[in-house]
Amino acid sequence: MAPPPATLPAGVRQGVCLQAFTTWKVGGPAQWFAEPGSQADLINLAAWASRLGLPFRCIGAGSNLLIADGGLAGLTLCNRRLQGSHSDSQDGWVEAEAGEPIPTLARKAAKAGLHGLEWAVGIPGTVGGAVVMNAGAQGGCTADWLHSVRVLDPARPEAPFTLEARDLDFAYRHSRLQAEALLVLSARFRLAAGHDPAAITARTSANLHSRTSTQPYQQPSCGSVFRNPEPRKAGQLIEALGLKGLSVGGAQVSPLHANFIVNTGNALARDIDALILLVQERVRREHGIELHTEVKRLGFEGVDALRPGP
Repeated sequence: MAPPPATLPAGVRQGVCLQAFTTWKVGGPAQWFAEPGSQADLINLAAWASRLGLPFRCIGAGSNLLIADGGLAGLTLCNRRLQGSHSDSQDGWVEAEAGEPIPTLARKAAKAGLHGLEWAVGIPGTVGGAVVMNAGAQGGCTADWLHSVRVLDPARPEAPFTLEARDLDFAYRHSRLQAEALLVLSARFRLAAGHDPAAITARTSANLHSRTSTQPYQQPSCGSVFRNPEPRKAGQLIEALGLKGLSVGGAQVSPLHANFIVNTGNALARDIDALILLVQERVRREHGIELHTEVKRLGFEGVDALRPGP
């Protein structure tokens, strides 16, 4: 359904290319696109789409996201402008908007002497995305420190509500927010207060150096592509098969870290998708292990698809 231009809310644009809004730098156009500047704006836009029966979704930093070359039907919201946080250095409470970059929040917490988010400094995503995916690294994860989250149900966008962390069914890289497609508006964390800011900052910086020195941060990627099939590590399984450097079109298994697929400069989403499937097939055949992706695919089939890729 294409709404008449006269009825478009302020800030809604047509045909915006989504490459600039994903860390892989691939993806086709959004039929309709907006970057809400506040929670109220996001709620109003979601309600508008709901009234018209338009499919809609919200993206953050665009990491852990593969958008098809053909683009997306309906309304795509990007919450990158929903940034900001405040904390209580005495009690350890931290509240952050969904679009706040999780590395930024980690650095702010460290400067306030709050322990708990040092692991998050290298995560290429937002607070909202970290909650939805239960993002984690280096022995820590979102579920360890999250207290509650304010969310929006696309079926009832005018009535945001709060969920406690215990109600989110957290597991490894999983929360109930994925299955129910609830949109995160903000999150509240309870960190450990009373630590030396210099020591927490040093630990945070060391974690960042460890990640950037072992992972291909200079090339477009989505971070880790596959979940680790514990106790095994996906990167080790892939590397053992000699798949580092394997390419499909402009997509390549990183020569630096085998659990990263990088865009070497001219990759299409279909190249990345094909390479993911190829790696999964090889690991299944040689190791007998099914690798599951952390990546969410949008626009490859069903109502999200705008049109076939070129």
